[in-house]
Amino acid sequence: MPFNKEEILKRAIEWTKSPFGEECRNEIQKLIDDNNEKELAERFAVDLDFGTGGMRGIIRNGANGMNIYVVSKATQGLANYVNSKNFDSPKAAIAYDSRKYSKEFAQEAAAVLASNGIKTYIFKDIRPTPELSFAVREFGCVTGIVITASHNPKEYNGYKVYWKDGAQVINPDDKAIISEVRKVVTLNDVKKDDFEQLVKKGAIEYIDETFDDKFLNSAYNLLMHKDMAKFSDLKIVYTPLHGTGGVLIPKALNALGYKNVFLVDKQMIPDPDFSTVKSPNPEDKVALEMGIDVLLKNDADILIATDPDADRMGVVVRDKTGGYIIITGNQIGAILEYYLLSELKKSGKLPKNAAVVKTVVTSNLQDVIGEYFGVKVFNVLTGFKFIADKINNFEKDGNYTYVFGCEESYGYLPGTYARDKDSISSALIIAECAAFLKSINSSIADYLETIFRKFGYFYDETESITIGGIVGMQKIRDMMTFFKNKNFSKIGDDEVVKKIDYEKDTVYDSTDGVYTLPKSNVIQYLLGDNSKITIRPSGTEPKIKFYYSTKADSKSEAVKKVKSYKEFFKPIIEEISK
Repeated sequence: MPFNKEEILKRAIEWTKSPFGEECRNEIQKLIDDNNEKELAERFAVDLDFGTGGMRGIIRNGANGMNIYVVSKATQGLANYVNSKNFDSPKAAIAYDSRKYSKEFAQEAAAVLASNGIKTYIFKDIRPTPELSFAVREFGCVTGIVITASHNPKEYNGYKVYWKDGAQVINPDDKAIISEVRKVVTLNDVKKDDFEQLVKKGAIEYIDETFDDKFLNSAYNLLMHKDMAKFSDLKIVYTPLHGTGGVLIPKALNALGYKNVFLVDKQMIPDPDFSTVKSPNPEDKVALEMGIDVLLKNDADILIATDPDADRMGVVVRDKTGGYIIITGNQIGAILEYYLLSELKKSGKLPKNAAVVKTVVTSNLQDVIGEYFGVKVFNVLTGFKFIADKINNFEKDGNYTYVFGCEESYGYLPGTYARDKDSISSALIIAECAAFLKSINSSIADYLETIFRKFGYFYDETESITIGGIVGMQKIRDMMTFFKNKNFSKIGDDEVVKKIDYEKDTVYDSTDGVYTLPKSNVIQYLLGDNSKITIRPSGTEPKIKFYYSTKADSKSEAVKKVKSYKEFFKPIIEEISK
């Protein structure tokens, strides 16, 4: 529950005293002197929530902000949990992206972990999230941290926690870490020595650029036709949207032998202000505009874009008219899945017990493709950590061999060398697919149409409704409560075949009826013919998301369905959001 006015002021006054730094003390004191009740409430009415995957928030001083003080307390809680597990010589790894204060937050976290007896490896410069996932396992760490706010606007930063399997933490470790973090009440509870002194003592060790080759070699091993690039005239445009992908992807494309790679020069700069885009999100057409200009100017075949921490990938391809098509996250997932499974089958390397894992909000096209190849498809809750958990379970019991995993929000993982979504390997595979198709006088656009003709036209849209501030959080809760309690016989023109409340109902991850999914704050409506609507609040942002996924005989018919669904929900959303 939010603190009241008197408690907010009391909490703010604490931030005007030592051990908080002078700049922080002065800033909060000015808010108090100016009687800025609104801003004080935003910063002190609640603590920045340390959730199941970590935390994300606006960069600002105060209990409800991303700053070194909140980072140090959170890291002390993580350190306390690690040490409570009595690991023998525990180790940790830390990476960070190009956002404001990412390096400072990373070094703060490293100093706290090392001061608590946890040997810490930290990347010397910005590096992608999937490389951190890889590093956790390579160095035998028990935990890892990435300082990033993914594709959020420049005002945000965040803190993601990984466990010894290289994946983001899940139950029971996530809940136990949250509990330990909440026990760290003041900065006096934090144990932290000087970062540079800890480096000199060897308690903190830098990971330099030589580690990149280990990571990239694992990605190269996933390619179906590694020599394809050397003989291809494929024209590739790449942009990291000012993020970490620029460190590795151009290097990898060059190493493979692609001769025609065009970089979006202004966006190659690791700029914390993301000065050429409104939001560095490869899902957003506006963020891709500069890359599309380079695509058209150079008559290129494909644009690949990655977000600031390089775990998500967007794709734009040319069409037959000389224009371009922005490929959606679900469509990219379908292309990668179809390409990998078909090429593995052709070469006789598709495992008999092959498995694909996707999230419940991802298009059912992935299920249909898997079924076509005789591959088992598993559905898990939203969040790549649940896909990683499946990989771990497959490796333990040996019943299935993981081949590919994806989520609709532009995240994909071919292979198992990383345990989080990875735009680096995904970029190399989509480039290889495009090169292969060009060699037979085809294209990604043609390939996608082939998939639709074979399996039906699937169309998807995601609608995110942001309701900011403390009040917004309650309105999002009210909206979820409404949908949990309300039953619909029809949505738009389609009958509701089944409503699933993932918090109450027993939901299985596949047709086996063996493994049930954990309880989650998700509502899903199944509308028949592989169409569905899923509603869930974001776990990292003040948003509620509506995932519309339809199947029809044509694009126009599928688009019409989604439009009718959105029109159905619009007045409900407006009424509750007032």
